[in-house]
Amino acid sequence: MNHESFHHEARNFVELGLAMLVIVALVLYVYAAVVSGRRSKPWPFYRYVCWFIGVGSVAAALIGPLAHQSLMDFTAHMAGHLLLGMLAPLLLAFAAPMTLLLKALPVTRSRKLSHVLKSWPLTILTNPLTTAFLNIGGLWILYATDLFRLMHQSLIIHLLMHVHVFLAGYLSTASMIYVDPAPHRKSFLYRAAVLVLALAGHGMLSKYIYGHPPAGVSGIQAEQGGKLMYYGGDAIDVVLIFIFCLQWFKAARPRMRVAAKA
Repeated sequence: MNHESFHHEARNFVELGLAMLVIVALVLYVYAAVVSGRRSKPWPFYRYVCWFIGVGSVAAALIGPLAHQSLMDFTAHMAGHLLLGMLAPLLLAFAAPMTLLLKALPVTRSRKLSHVLKSWPLTILTNPLTTAFLNIGGLWILYATDLFRLMHQSLIIHLLMHVHVFLAGYLSTASMIYVDPAPHRKSFLYRAAVLVLALAGHGMLSKYIYGHPPAGVSGIQAEQGGKLMYYGGDAIDVVLIFIFCLQWFKAARPRMRVAAKA
């Protein structure tokens, strides 16, 4: 077996493993929701929808035609980035997986998990500034250095970068809009400032890609990919901003009522 065929076989094996993980994620979520529903009220249907579409977005970015096309077409790669690093994290955050896990676990294990969530390492890891740096900073390193070329030469680097894009995107989204329990909550003003910086960093990167193609990417593909990153990212960010502002409005409403009565 030559090197190319071995690489192809390895990629097929990895895709099979990813497909199994996708199935496990869907089944476990439904199982946890059933267990939670037996103990209290039924798990909301819209959270099922968010989870299934979110996991489906991850699968579309990593497995199948789009994933294969992204190896040769930078626009397809960028579409996968939007699915994996932006849309899927937003949907999965709204599926509230940590809340569901806390409800489904036995009381003793749920308490242990709560202690972990309150630990100091997670205080740093879930800080919006930290998550924004991991998310946007990681993308700058990927597209502004030779790392983009290397990830297409090494299957391991390819996988690690996709894992990073997804986890950084999820942590960033979850730290901006609190859906799951967040013991280390930051103020709306602090999160708003970080969100503005993150949006600016993402927009600047898309323009940088437009004018400075990553290694191995043609100028035409860089322009198309940069446009997709800019406008596609904006479309998802509009939803994120709307949710953030709605949460801020709801949080401020009780104080507005008190002020009105005074």
